[in-house]
Amino acid sequence: MKAEGRSEDRRKPPRDLRERTTEFALRIVRMFAALPKTTEAQVLGKQVLRSGTSVGAHYREASRARSKKEFASRLEGGLAELEEATYWLELLARAGIVDAARVQPLRDEADELLRIFVTSSRTAKGERYS
Repeated sequence: MKAEGRSEDRRKPPRDLRERTTEFALRIVRMFAALPKTTEAQVLGKQVLRSGTSVGAHYREASRARSKKEFASRLEGGLAELEEATYWLELLARAGIVDAARVQPLRDEADELLRIFVTSSRTAKGERYS
């Protein structure tokens, strides 16, 4: 029986981070495929393609870590790739290669993944938040 005033349709189920990072990579791949074939677009696009698709690989490596220290280290690799992907997405928009509104959802997802990875890494290291 559902609690009154609570609708399952309004609640989003938590998404598995493995699936979420894979979906992020697929969205990056689709964005790259839609880029103009100019040299500038392809050079910048390949950078975001490489960094954006490696986030999930880092997460999968982290999930197989043998220690909390190794887990945090692998996540930090993913963090670096997320920062880089965000940079290339910003550059694509600021250069006028892609409309800023079109890459904003990808940037938003990268920011959310960054927050998740930072929190997980800090937790694994036993760091306290200030």
